[in-house]
Amino acid sequence: MAKVLVAYASLTGNTEEIAELIVEGIRQAGGEAVLKSVTDCNAVEIKQYEAVLLGAYTWGDGELPDEFLDFYEEMEELDLSGYKSAAFGSGDTGYDIYCGAVDLIEKKLKECGAEILQESLKIEYGPSASEKDACRQFGRQFIESCAAVS
Repeated sequence: MAKVLVAYASLTGNTEEIAELIVEGIRQAGGEAVLKSVTDCNAVEIKQYEAVLLGAYTWGDGELPDEFLDFYEEMEELDLSGYKSAAFGSGDTGYDIYCGAVDLIEKKLKECGAEILQESLKIEYGPSASEKDACRQFGRQFIESCAAVS
């Protein structure tokens, strides 16, 4: 099973909760996951893992949050060819661009050569009871996809 870095940016705790639930799902499926806030790591650390899940809340009109910017810019120096990845995050449908930060992260992962294994997970605000199960399933599906393409 792949060792997965799950790195996230969270202001209100919503994206952190999503990340924690994803990690639960990875571990339920027998995978190994390390959970870190992007303020406690840097993009170079991705290279210590076989796969990466990146998440952030969306700020303003579809933008990355400030605390994700350094990590995002550091990614420009990385060749992630062969790395398995996916993106997740929280947003607000009241804005024109829903979960735009998630789309920006996925685009950056692709630009760095990472393989996107599954569709991004987007949650409005914090996860409801049914969305909590979807977050765990996202983690299980990711680790199972990692095993299938290894």
